[in-house]
Amino acid sequence: MRNYLTAAVLLIGVGAIPGTAVAQSAVENRVERLEGQMRAVQRKVFPPQGQGGNNQLIQPDIAPGEYPAQPSGTPSGSPVADLTARVDALESQLSGLTGQIEQLQFKNRQVEEGFAAFKRSTEARLTAIEGTTSGSAVAGDTATQPVATATPKPVTPKPATPAVSTPAPAKDAARATRAAAIEKPATDDAGEDTYNYGYRLWEAKLYPEAEVQFKSLIKDYPQHRRISRAQNMLGRSLLDGGKPNLAILAFYDNYRKMPKGDRAHESLFYLAQALVKLNKPAAEVCKVYDELEDVYPDKLSPQMKADVARGRVTSKCK
Repeated sequence: MRNYLTAAVLLIGVGAIPGTAVAQSAVENRVERLEGQMRAVQRKVFPPQGQGGNNQLIQPDIAPGEYPAQPSGTPSGSPVADLTARVDALESQLSGLTGQIEQLQFKNRQVEEGFAAFKRSTEARLTAIEGTTSGSAVAGDTATQPVATATPKPVTPKPATPAVSTPAPAKDAARATRAAAIEKPATDDAGEDTYNYGYRLWEAKLYPEAEVQFKSLIKDYPQHRRISRAQNMLGRSLLDGGKPNLAILAFYDNYRKMPKGDRAHESLFYLAQALVKLNKPAAEVCKVYDELEDVYPDKLSPQMKADVARGRVTSKCK
């Protein structure tokens, strides 16, 4: 610290012309006091461990107003006078800093004392609450003891009420009757029987029931010769049953997985119809028609060609 201040003073007074021996001695004394005050501030802000850390105020080595009067005869405006003025300013600033530190320490003590009082009050309140809760628990246990020893009254069991089955709605009953009226084929080819039964249900406009049969064939007989037809009829059952979103998936799967199947071209045609029902952009519908005519030009029946032409006009395909 001393070397730092000495260097600072030297920088401040570079080029200064020495005054009288008495003036220089006075300035040196004040610099010594200034260094002592700086050491006091340093101990205040950074107290050594175990020293000064117990909120004890450290008085500065130099108090304001203790400087001896400047000896007369010092030339006015000389470098020594300028140096003295600067030292005065530094001493004033250090004195203000010391006062601020003392105020902060005082406020810190007030905060610590207030927190300690709050802690004591809170602990007392918690202790009182715990005592009240324990007393209530003991009283509650005592009050419930006679109830535990009471003899329960015999209860006469009531006769069980027989469960009442809710009859199926008339609509479902009528639908079940219609489905039961559809003849189920019974041949040596279970896959063929499943397809034919599903087709008959579709013809009777029992679309959910037909959907079940076609899904069963696709799952149980994936290599059956009717698999392409079953996938196509699954899509038609979904489309006619008001599920165009699912129908699109069924039609597309038939074309994508079995492009050489005997009903792949029909699936493309009905895929376009499902897109129309979903109000999809005309450009998407036209792309399906283009794919159909490009891939299966020889498989389109006259009726399907006429339907494709009408669909192109409706969708304004180029």
